[in-house]
Amino acid sequence: MAQDWNYLDLQNIRATLIRQEDTILFNLIERAQFKRNAKAYEKGADFMAKAGIDKSFVDFMLFETESTHSKARRYTSPDEKPFTNRNELPASILPPLVVSDELKYLQAIEVNLNAQIYAKYSDQILPIITKEGDDGQYGSTAVCDIQALQALSKRIHYGCFVAESKFQSRPDDYRRLQQAGDKNGIMELLTNREVEDRVIKRVMAKAATYGQEITDETAVLHGPALSAEAVQKLKVNPESMGKLYRDIIIPLTKDVEVEYLMQRALFDRRILTSSGTVRDAGGALMTGTDWQTHKKMGCACNLLLQIARSLLP
Repeated sequence: MAQDWNYLDLQNIRATLIRQEDTILFNLIERAQFKRNAKAYEKGADFMAKAGIDKSFVDFMLFETESTHSKARRYTSPDEKPFTNRNELPASILPPLVVSDELKYLQAIEVNLNAQIYAKYSDQILPIITKEGDDGQYGSTAVCDIQALQALSKRIHYGCFVAESKFQSRPDDYRRLQQAGDKNGIMELLTNREVEDRVIKRVMAKAATYGQEITDETAVLHGPALSAEAVQKLKVNPESMGKLYRDIIIPLTKDVEVEYLMQRALFDRRILTSSGTVRDAGGALMTGTDWQTHKKMGCACNLLLQIARSLLP
């Protein structure tokens, strides 16, 4: 993470989310060139069984990819979440990230909806971007899937940054709802339907542009809407990409925001000390290394919940 970038500035967040739209669309376009290739997702497929691997090919490649990325500390960054259980990933070779005080909450709070993202990608997204059938391109299929899944995960979990920025702009309103445990109220407060509509329209316009087979004669960057015949020739359907954002990406992002803000309320109970350290169950201060170890082991959230409950009246 760049140290001179204000990650909580709404304009910077907006610019980041717009860039992520491009990444997601291009990754889905890449995946769309291959057929569904159901065998790549089949646990116990003959070629996997021969190799003695008890996973689907895509799951195996995802695990191997995340294991490599974990060594480069990818999953110590607040905006990166692994699909693999953290307990199964190797430690980073690089030293820990230096996180500014304004990002302490983001670094400490763990929200991970990747299980839902993976399920929706498999069950809802693949059917609308790929054709049925098997072209045998399992390697390319897995690589494209992993890139698409990581892009979707990063976009959705960036909701933590959005939530923190919104909280800092209206802390009293959010604290009132947090203290009441009012998740619906938080969801309503953070929702901006006008912005959501603009995002969906922008994504559809990008899909109509990026999805073309661009030649000197056929580029349609501006002008009248594409004909039904022209839409059929696009690499991805703009309506489907709009639906992807409306029904999957935006709702999951807001789920991340609500969960983040509910967990943040626990930290507002003075679990974090003024120096940004955390106290363990015995009251002893945990160092940054201790805290990262707890987080990696998947114990951090449970630990904090136990401490928080002990502090409640």
